[in-house]
Amino acid sequence: SATELVRQRALVVDEVLQHAWQQFFKPHDPDIALIAVGGYGRGELHPHSDIDLQILLRKTDKPYKEAIIGFTTFLWDIGLQVGHSVRTLKECVREAKKDITVATNLQEVRLIYGAEALLEEQNKLTSPKKIWPSNKFFEAKWKEQQARHLKFNDTAYNLEPNIKEGPGGLRDIQMIGWVAKRHFNANTLHDLVTHDFLTEQEYKTLHEGQALLWQIRFGLHVITDRCEDRLLIEHQRDLAKQFGYHDDKKSLAVEKFMKQYYRTVMELSRLNEMLLQLFQEELLYQKSKTKIISINNRFQSRNGFLEAKNDLVFRHYPFALLEVFLIMTQNPELKGVRANTIRMMRHHRFLIDAKFRDDIRSRSLFMEILRQPYGVTHELRRMNRYGILAAYMPVFGNIVGQMQHDLFHVYTVDEHTLMVIRNMRRFTVPEHADEFPDCSEIIKELPKQELLLIAGLFHDIAKGRGGNHSELGAEDARTFCKQHNLSDYDGELVSWLVYNHLMMSSTAQRKDISDPSVVHEFALDVKERHRLNYLYLLTVADICATGPTVWNSWKGSLLRQLYNATKQVLRRGLDDPIQIPEYIDNNKQQALTLLMNKGIEEAVVHTHWLPCTDDYFLRYTPDEITWHTHAIIRHGLNNPHPLILVRESEQRGGTEVFIYSPDNGRNFAHTTAVLEKLGLTIADARILLSLNNYTMNTFIVLDEHGGAVNDGTRISELRQKLVESLLNPDSALPSPLEHIPRQTKAFPVKTDVQFWHDKKFNRTAMLVTTRDRPGLLSRIATALLTNHIQLQNAKITTLGERAEDVF
Repeated sequence: SATELVRQRALVVDEVLQHAWQQFFKPHDPDIALIAVGGYGRGELHPHSDIDLQILLRKTDKPYKEAIIGFTTFLWDIGLQVGHSVRTLKECVREAKKDITVATNLQEVRLIYGAEALLEEQNKLTSPKKIWPSNKFFEAKWKEQQARHLKFNDTAYNLEPNIKEGPGGLRDIQMIGWVAKRHFNANTLHDLVTHDFLTEQEYKTLHEGQALLWQIRFGLHVITDRCEDRLLIEHQRDLAKQFGYHDDKKSLAVEKFMKQYYRTVMELSRLNEMLLQLFQEELLYQKSKTKIISINNRFQSRNGFLEAKNDLVFRHYPFALLEVFLIMTQNPELKGVRANTIRMMRHHRFLIDAKFRDDIRSRSLFMEILRQPYGVTHELRRMNRYGILAAYMPVFGNIVGQMQHDLFHVYTVDEHTLMVIRNMRRFTVPEHADEFPDCSEIIKELPKQELLLIAGLFHDIAKGRGGNHSELGAEDARTFCKQHNLSDYDGELVSWLVYNHLMMSSTAQRKDISDPSVVHEFALDVKERHRLNYLYLLTVADICATGPTVWNSWKGSLLRQLYNATKQVLRRGLDDPIQIPEYIDNNKQQALTLLMNKGIEEAVVHTHWLPCTDDYFLRYTPDEITWHTHAIIRHGLNNPHPLILVRESEQRGGTEVFIYSPDNGRNFAHTTAVLEKLGLTIADARILLSLNNYTMNTFIVLDEHGGAVNDGTRISELRQKLVESLLNPDSALPSPLEHIPRQTKAFPVKTDVQFWHDKKFNRTAMLVTTRDRPGLLSRIATALLTNHIQLQNAKITTLGERAEDVF
């Protein structure tokens, strides 16, 4: 057990240091002492943790300089990782006064060797009576914790959590200990039970949580052979194996291990929140005048915190367990829920049973929370933290701490779900209207926004159960809607949204949405305008909540294009689909008008359009056709020199690179190799061959941040490299960047290639599923080239470590 190992290790190091000290210093010297500080001062030492030492002097280090240098050098020579400071008593006080970290370290001290009286004097001089009184100390440490949590996006549910510094981690437990020691002079966390700040059960939870985190941290140090606090993907698997977890049909061993971890840190986060609030009341508000405002028969505000009026509130009125959260949404001035009320809620969670869920008051309260104009996300998160959401919705309880072991989903399913809700609510906030302007407008049209939130709550609720999660989730959603007295129509809408929540993103990213028949097919599935609105908002919120780098302007443009095209189809009527000849004629006519406005004669335009196939006018917009034609007229229809056009396109959500060049069969391979060599991501490729044997290819490229390429120098280099490569088709292809990110390497994806016959266009379609890596597209292009394959189109989809590209 790591709880034993860290203590034993500290004791062994104590002995080594005592022996070493005696080689360099006189025994019983009253003016110097060797002191353990920080974690080592607590008597805890992980394999590669720093051994934090302080050499404490009464007055000056002059007589000891040579001995101190010899001693510290010797410690490094024998392989000890030592972090040390040399200070006089006066320096200790001065440094501790100005730096809360030093003051914190000096709280956790043990004498290793030397003058005990010296240590006692330091303790007196740095005590709360002299510096950092407990209220000031608490306030500083509390701000420090808030800043630290912000670095991890205020969530412990990251793909690769930091078990020490992240929310719910070891530092949060230490924070409780530091404040307890400062205020109560407590030596152990169990002392908080004596002071009525913790119940015995809560102490047990805290102790067991710390034991698990220690076990993981000790394991990380052993596996990596260094001080490592990040639970990286590759280490998660090793630890899951060492902890005795096994894969089964429903979930991987690593997913089970991480579920235990996430549930533990969630519980520790709740305890941290509750205890810090108790400290807040004890240390910051104790002397202030108590201000009590009655809210209703069951609750009141005490100094700005919500509290139950008596200990029997939840026993007599179980539905009040949900009422707490409604009151919080309706009273934004409330600072939080009082710690004693949180504790009471936790103790009464057992009352949330089938009878509770059938109670019309409970159901009405839950729906009322979802209908509130403010604070919904915040209170759903609080419900999850207190364990009330999982108790009220047992199906939600299944996904708490559930991690999907891939790079696409970087949060646990419950955290992802609540982030989807947050994104939906964000669409309604005027201050954030510039983020997704179309979503902010569309959400105003929804007759019942709560239906969107319910769809968000249920869209991934069946993950980890085995089977089709969309299908199972749709059934769960239908049941929930019936239980909460929603109309059959509303229930069917929510169920349909959950069942089809992946349909819009899949259509936009994997199909050719410039084809009217693809859009019409999608519109047939959607059927109604308001369904389209709900689905669009759910899709955007879902993608944005999958990971911080998943959303980009390119995906946004695809979804907008599909939404607007579908809206037009629905307005026109599903019984009157747009015919392809009509669509092509319309594009030609609009482009012709734009070109004639630029002063180009109609006959000249038609001459330049003669070599273009119908496919060209089908897959490009009038604006793009105008851009291309105007440039080709100036360049010359049969000019052997490649024409490279580059522009940022809001419509396409990236940088458009159009290439007009004589075809030699190697253009696609050369182009992809150049683009990848320049570190650009190819989001889409439209490959067309004109009747005069010229390529009319367009690539949508993104920079390393997922946006358009705005750097003029980089664009000039892009043009130059493409021209050089295309003018020398027999030259060797530029070798791609070989660097594969560490996280991607951790996920081996089996390469799979599937073919099918696209009857509509009488061509072959190929799906390549493989691990995403630099140079992937140019490798595929080389394979197509080697086998004399004519490429017409490519849809590039990257899902974390997986590439799923259709050609």
